[in-house]
Amino acid sequence: MSPTTSPTTSSAEDPIRVVLVDDQVLVRAGLRALVEAEPGMTVVGEAGDGDAAVEAVRRERPDVVLMDIRMPGTDGLAATQRISADPDLDAVHVVILTTFEEDSYVFEAIRGGAAGFLVKDTEPAELLRAVRTVHAGESLLSPGATRSLVAAYATHAKPSSLAPALDALTERERQVMQLVALGLTNTEIAERLFVSPTTTKTHVSRAMIKLGARDRAQLVVFAYETGLVTPGWQP
Repeated sequence: MSPTTSPTTSSAEDPIRVVLVDDQVLVRAGLRALVEAEPGMTVVGEAGDGDAAVEAVRRERPDVVLMDIRMPGTDGLAATQRISADPDLDAVHVVILTTFEEDSYVFEAIRGGAAGFLVKDTEPAELLRAVRTVHAGESLLSPGATRSLVAAYATHAKPSSLAPALDALTERERQVMQLVALGLTNTEIAERLFVSPTTTKTHVSRAMIKLGARDRAQLVVFAYETGLVTPGWQP
């Protein structure tokens, strides 16, 4: 990348910039081949551990990071938390790559700022779709299995300090937040509440701002942590 190029500015025509993080060289090579072959995407960096991942993200300011959770030294969870805590990296979306055996780490990863997660045996087309999804500002929390996972771990998480912040939400914002927590899209929420998708998007954005949520994924976690939604809850 040219020293004069600003990595934080992009247009609709710019490719989605991706950083790959995995301690296995062959895994990274496979991911690179997949991403580079997809029109509208490009790999701008790689890392084999969490420390190198944070350095690469700070250097390249990618749109999306595909982050392995289990790595020697600084793991993907710690790296995700560091990226999320850096205000200069607000536009970076982290997708955790994991296996079913590592589910216990996923909730903390999302709580720490990840936009969602994928299992490593995800179909290539699904992975590419996930990159586009998080780049568009959505989360990867729509599948029922993921919502169940978040709900299960949220019930055992340490108490949230966000509960009083719910008082700042309007009744409609609370309703929208509850439906986001169930994994509904803006269009589905709009249909449920008989409003426009644009109005729904506005309510979601305002709830995120009031609660300091980085993205929809964190909004889901906050909904469970504050008790606004409980496991098994239905509207």
